[in-house]
Amino acid sequence: MQRIAHVMVVVRDYDEAIAFYCGKLGFELVADTHQPEQDKRWVVVAPPGGGTSLVLGRAADEAQAAAIGNQTGGRVFLFLQTDDFARDHRRFLGQGIDFVRAPTVAEYGTVAVFADLYGNQWDLIEFAPGHPLAVANT
Repeated sequence: MQRIAHVMVVVRDYDEAIAFYCGKLGFELVADTHQPEQDKRWVVVAPPGGGTSLVLGRAADEAQAAAIGNQTGGRVFLFLQTDDFARDHRRFLGQGIDFVRAPTVAEYGTVAVFADLYGNQWDLIEFAPGHPLAVANT
């Protein structure tokens, strides 16, 4: 068996990233360990319910800093699947999350695009019942 365990997100500052992902999106802080020999922290956050987690990596140089907020060249970067689109969309709006594309309903489900604190684009998506990727089928 194989699976993607973590995805690295380059961030400007550990604490501001934790505040956004945990405070606004409701993710859980899985790990926050100081690594003094490298002057960095091992910070891992995950959405409630598990799945692939994010490693929040502070940019270490100018090249990495240039990628903050644009890790995929302006395309949607990550896909946050939900079992209740309306609930999570409403909660995110209440947290001040910036939706850059309004919700749409398609054959595959309901989706809207939001930006994280750095501008990376995410899909918030609830797959339609019966879709092979719907939460009930995972």
